[in-house]
Amino acid sequence: MADVAFPSDYARARADFLHAAEAAGARLRTFALPGHRGPDGGELCVDTAYVGPPGPEKLLVTVSGTHGIEGFCGSACQTGILLREGMAREAGPGTGVLLVHALNPYGFAYLRRVNEDNVDLNRNFVDHAAPPHNDAYDAVHAALVPPGSPGSRAFAPRELVAGLNALRDRLGPQTLQEAVTRGQYRHADGLFYGGVRPVWSQRVFRTVVAEQIAGAAHVAYIDLHTGLGERGVGEPIFRGGRDEHAHERARRWYGDALTASELGTSSSTPIVGNTATAVADGLGPGSRLTAITLEFGTQPGPEVLLALCADAWLHRHHPPAEAVRSGLKQLIRAAFCPADDAQWRERIGRRAREVFAQALAGLADAKPGDAG
Repeated sequence: MADVAFPSDYARARADFLHAAEAAGARLRTFALPGHRGPDGGELCVDTAYVGPPGPEKLLVTVSGTHGIEGFCGSACQTGILLREGMAREAGPGTGVLLVHALNPYGFAYLRRVNEDNVDLNRNFVDHAAPPHNDAYDAVHAALVPPGSPGSRAFAPRELVAGLNALRDRLGPQTLQEAVTRGQYRHADGLFYGGVRPVWSQRVFRTVVAEQIAGAAHVAYIDLHTGLGERGVGEPIFRGGRDEHAHERARRWYGDALTASELGTSSSTPIVGNTATAVADGLGPGSRLTAITLEFGTQPGPEVLLALCADAWLHRHHPPAEAVRSGLKQLIRAAFCPADDAQWRERIGRRAREVFAQALAGLADAKPGDAG
């Protein structure tokens, strides 16, 4: 198939999504982020589009933009494949398709992986009264977010790279990745910060779960991400549910490509507080959740980490409206949205269609009360 069309910015992505949703006859709902506007002065919103019967027994849910800038890829897949190409209308009887667009609209608009509070939304779904502290992160924080004087000329990429390389040599790549990416709750200016309370996007998503997802007996959940794994490969990473047959069911749906962080087979190390937690929490007794992250690789891990460190430095020393125009943003764009690579775009489109079709086929085979 032809590659999906990537939007130029958040405003274009939202306009394309809403236009395609309306053309598909989807039922729309909008949640506007209070107190913030985009770089162009426009609203920042989470939009949901639903295609299917009222009160579906089976439901495919896809989410884009959990990690802001990764929404370029997720939005393109939702708009181009599920809506424009009609996959949302190909679902079987009693099956609905719900698309949650730009779950972190601030990060999407300002080219950040985190939200308006520097919070990683995919680490925010935890009990904040007793957060799962990550002691290993404490030891690497200073190297990831080094101090510096305000002004773009103070950014020192050579020193930052040298520090990251020294960490990697001392700890090993796997241990460093685990320390950095697991999620941490002590350093508000750091990477993968889970916050001290449920952020706005989390509250919105729990509302979506309660009002648009919870009634379904079988839920296929796909959270769309970029930045890990082999370039252009769409890796389905198991994220739940909680019944004993969930992993077996996911393997049947997605085949041998399915990986699991907890089993050490994934490009992702184990994380805490991800969005699938809210879906699992919100489903009724007896409901079946088959949840994955669909992760599209972009660059080698060291380059992605450098981009995250550079972006954290940039926003530590510059206001958002200035930071979003900085040349340093090219690093994070390349790390999470290399949309100028036509081959990458084509692989993304082909793989996304394949995985969405696998999810719909899995739902079609699900029977009432089927444990597996």
